[in-house]
Amino acid sequence: MPQKIEKEAKFYIRELEKARHDVLALGAVCTQPVTFESNLRFDTPEKTLTASLQVLRLRQDTHARLTYKGPADAGSSISARPEYEVEISDLETGRRILESLGYQVLAIYEKYRSSYQIGDVEISLDSMPFGDFIEIEGPNEATIQLIANKLGLTWENRSPSSYMRLFEMVRKSLELSFRDLTFENFNSIQVLPGHLLLQYAD
Repeated sequence: MPQKIEKEAKFYIRELEKARHDVLALGAVCTQPVTFESNLRFDTPEKTLTASLQVLRLRQDTHARLTYKGPADAGSSISARPEYEVEISDLETGRRILESLGYQVLAIYEKYRSSYQIGDVEISLDSMPFGDFIEIEGPNEATIQLIANKLGLTWENRSPSSYMRLFEMVRKSLELSFRDLTFENFNSIQVLPGHLLLQYAD
C-alpha cells in the first residue's frame, strides 16, 4: 500500500465570509456546508505519540472517523505528513476501543468547518475558538501556492503548525490553564495575532 502524504498550508485570516465568497468565485464546489466538529486527541499516559510527533485522533462531524498522522517532513515548507483515516460506526465505540488499548484523551478541540473542491484541491474554511483560518490541501506545494495566490493570500504568512500546536502557543502566551480547545473555554478571551505568532494572510 503506497504511503498517503497529506500536503496542506494553513492561513490565518480576518474575514471568513469574504474568503468564502472568493473560494466560490474561483469555481469551487461546496462539498460540506458549515458543520460543527468535535475532535478527541489521544496519547499514551507517557505522551509517547506527542513526543514522536504522531497524532491519533477521533473526529465527529457528519460521520465518525479515526485518523493517524505521522511526523511532518521537516524539510518541507508546507505541512507534509503521512495520514491514514477510516470511517467508524460511532465515536463512543471508537473511544472505548482506544481507551481499552491504554490510550487516553489528551485534549478535546472544536471547530466549525466548511469544505470546497476545485480540481484536485480541497479548501477548508475553519472557525476555531481562537480565530478563523483557510486550509488548502493539494497534490503538491506548487498547486497549493497557486490557489493561495488566486485567493489573494500572502504565501509568506502561511503556518505549518497544527491547530493543537497553535493552541499550545496561545496557552503559553496567555498563561491559560485549561486543557481543551473549546468555544466555551474561549468565550471571554481575546486572541490576537501575536498570541499565535502569526500574521493575517488576507
